[in-house]
Amino acid sequence: MTMFSTARRHTRLIGALMLREATTRFGREWGGFLWVFGEPLIFCVGVLFMWGIIKPEYEHGIRVGPFIMTGYLCLTLLRHMISGTGNGLQANVGLLHHRQVTIYHVMFSRNLVEFFGGTGAFVIVYIALYFMGEVNFPTNWPRWLLLLEGWFLCGWVSMAVATFIASLILRFEFLERAVAVASYTMIPASGCFTMAAWVPAQYRDEYLMIPLPHSVEMVRGAVFGEFVHTYYNPLYAFAWGAVLLFAGLVFFSDAKDRMIID
Repeated sequence: MTMFSTARRHTRLIGALMLREATTRFGREWGGFLWVFGEPLIFCVGVLFMWGIIKPEYEHGIRVGPFIMTGYLCLTLLRHMISGTGNGLQANVGLLHHRQVTIYHVMFSRNLVEFFGGTGAFVIVYIALYFMGEVNFPTNWPRWLLLLEGWFLCGWVSMAVATFIASLILRFEFLERAVAVASYTMIPASGCFTMAAWVPAQYRDEYLMIPLPHSVEMVRGAVFGEFVHTYYNPLYAFAWGAVLLFAGLVFFSDAKDRMIID
């Protein structure tokens, strides 16, 4: 009973912090929260319009619409988690005055807000592009399951990377200014704008040593189906996420002593 009561207390605390974070960031009106969906939708539609003018409808044998959607939304989730976790810890340091609130509660609540916001954006953009005739839904349950697994794996790895980077920022403050640059340098390694099948065979194994592309390949495997060859190992990516998350949590062990609490 003590274990369940403790788990329930932590769950309620994280839920309250998530509600506070969402209200603080998006306000109490629907307009602020809708921008979470509007920003990726505007980008996807804009890129589709531009590429429709300068590029053919198919690139490497696949339609441009699904390629942009799957790549950009996975990249958005990764970048938002990195920026949200890295910039939000010191901004919410006042919460640590409460005895029950720890740095772990703040970190997990921010990551979950980003994940649910990114998930909502993915659903809205997917439906919008479907009615525009740009994408199709998975045709069977295995592909739907692969889509869910790929998206949740993307969230898992993104949270692990964000936690690890935030823990490094807490120890080395100068890294905070390098996060934006680092997030841009991660784009080629994220697999969001390329596919493993396009990488020359002799370099593909080395490319797939990077954990980020595996979840993107799973999402694309679900959306494209049998029309493309995808390469992924979910256990490998999950293990990398577990290692990075554990390392980040260890580095956070003395976080309160390193933060400036007014």
